[in-house]
Amino acid sequence: MALIELRDVRKIYEVGAETVRALDGVDLAVQRGEYLAIMGSSGSGKSTLMNLLGCLDTPTSGSYHLNGQAVETMKDDELAGIRNKEIGFVFQTFNLLARTTALQNVELPLVYGGIARAARHARAAEALARVGLADRAKHMPNELSGGQRQRVAIARALVTDPSILLADEPTGNLDSATSEDIMNLFDQLHRGGNTVILVTHEPDIAAHAARKVTLRDGKVVSDVRTNGR
Repeated sequence: MALIELRDVRKIYEVGAETVRALDGVDLAVQRGEYLAIMGSSGSGKSTLMNLLGCLDTPTSGSYHLNGQAVETMKDDELAGIRNKEIGFVFQTFNLLARTTALQNVELPLVYGGIARAARHARAAEALARVGLADRAKHMPNELSGGQRQRVAIARALVTDPSILLADEPTGNLDSATSEDIMNLFDQLHRGGNTVILVTHEPDIAAHAARKVTLRDGKVVSDVRTNGR
């Protein structure tokens, strides 16, 4: 069974008198342990697809199964639960809380999940160690470099042991050397068994993935296997 299975997924918005087909009949299957890049220009539908994959939105029609669960039938609280359990998000803007330490930022999903304090601390410390920041646990975000802040965000995404790491333009705010460092970390996490989905418009970032799906006008126009890095 595929980890992700989309069948004839459509997302339609009414904007004034205009009908926008943000996704127009997308079929996509992703196996556990895959490393996938979703590409496309502005307006291609890649952000809409990311929101659906991340259970931030539901399709207008079609079906989306994540880990065997029918996402399109879920209510808001069920979607929130599956997001917290199944998906680790990494965003371009890091989305760290400025007045809390690296460790406390990483703990946040576990707080929402009702995990006891001692267990939260232990799991957050382990996640920071996985991204090479065990010695930065007590640092505030403003005491960290951009690359270190993104590593904290990745640790936060990992701490719930999600089915999928979903990264939206994860190097968009980083210089080229730091971007390569972060992508090497994603490569390492994938080799360790994580399913990684990157949403990017940058070919050099997509080149790290072993599979590249390209969208145009809400449709999948290519789906190719690559050698990855």
